[in-house]
Amino acid sequence: MSISVSSNNTKKYTVAAFFSGVGGIELGFEQTNKFRVVYANEFDENANRTYKLNFPNVPLDSRDIHKVNVDEVDDTDLIVGGFPCQAFSIAGYRKGFEDERGDLFFELLRIIEGKQPKAIFIENVKNMVTHNHGKTFKVIKEALTLNGYFIKWKVLNGKDYGNIPQNRERIYIVGFKNKDAFDGFSFPGEINLSTKLSDIIDFTIEEDEYYYYSKQKNKFYDELEKSITKSNTVYQWRRQYVRENKNGVVPTLTANMGMGGHNVPLIFTYDGRIRKLTPKETFNAQGYPANYLLPKDMAKSHLYKQAGNSVVVPLVKRIATNIADSLNLSKSSSNIKINYNLPFAIMYTNMNGRYDGEAYIVNTSNHENTLHAKIDKINTHKSTPIEVLTDEEYLSFVQKNLKKEFYSILKND
Repeated sequence: MSISVSSNNTKKYTVAAFFSGVGGIELGFEQTNKFRVVYANEFDENANRTYKLNFPNVPLDSRDIHKVNVDEVDDTDLIVGGFPCQAFSIAGYRKGFEDERGDLFFELLRIIEGKQPKAIFIENVKNMVTHNHGKTFKVIKEALTLNGYFIKWKVLNGKDYGNIPQNRERIYIVGFKNKDAFDGFSFPGEINLSTKLSDIIDFTIEEDEYYYYSKQKNKFYDELEKSITKSNTVYQWRRQYVRENKNGVVPTLTANMGMGGHNVPLIFTYDGRIRKLTPKETFNAQGYPANYLLPKDMAKSHLYKQAGNSVVVPLVKRIATNIADSLNLSKSSSNIKINYNLPFAIMYTNMNGRYDGEAYIVNTSNHENTLHAKIDKINTHKSTPIEVLTDEEYLSFVQKNLKKEFYSILKND
């Protein structure tokens, strides 16, 4: 059975997806029955094979995003994407925009600028918020707001918000062109974790010998044998020692898992053997449905990579449901008239710590002094004036992880 877009396209918001991977974001949106995917872009050949197997009716563009012209993308209500996160993660050595993969955000921004969708959805690693002392996320936040989007962001864990037993913290950024939609949107609340490890991992079935560890195959087996003794938890081999996940969930899946090295998720089966998770089990740990297909002739290393690079599908579905409900509140394409082409802008930001916040442009002008005067006028009507933070003050504030609302004066280059 394949997972395809419904033929009933009436009253569904359209989605154009970038950095699609194997379609986890699209699947989450589609499962709401409120969206249909009209375009997808993914450069990786192996991911494309898995995508086509499950989304045969979605037009898939396999070119590098650098080669995609804006006018080649369908007009759409939403643009979604989880641009490659390596440039912002610890695994990517924290190079950020200096990494050649770091410019992919700006390629996504180029498409957003050209299509001006009603809403945007971006997913990335938690570390993106604090990378380079907060400068990387500052650039992303300002770029999106200066393009007319009212944005909210929050770091959510799959085990707490997706009912999936995986410890996976990711930042989700949602933006709207319409202030009513923005005001009506909130991220889903925390839910109880009722999905058990045994629901996504089969501790009883005998798998291919490839997945098992033994004294004959693994020189470090003695270390595994000493520590891996229980069948109600998941372990990791950390190059020199074994780590048990004390939360009773799968540790954060990575693109290099299952390749015999760092971060391999391991279990102790009911028949007393030690094995790594199968590719299907890693997809289960991302919340993919049982009928999601994996190419039978694809190397296991590619499948592990695809799962590790993907998203927690049920959590995306919960966010997508709230996005659809908020879009229904939109009375027009934009209900606040701001000239975003002027050289200076006031950005309002309200942060509940660095991992939860919102931001948008409140005014623009040809002159910076005019904006300071406007802020002074706004503050005369407030019991607690909202201060203006300089770039240096903002970055210092982010490092302290405090709650605050403030203004920033942006130069719109």
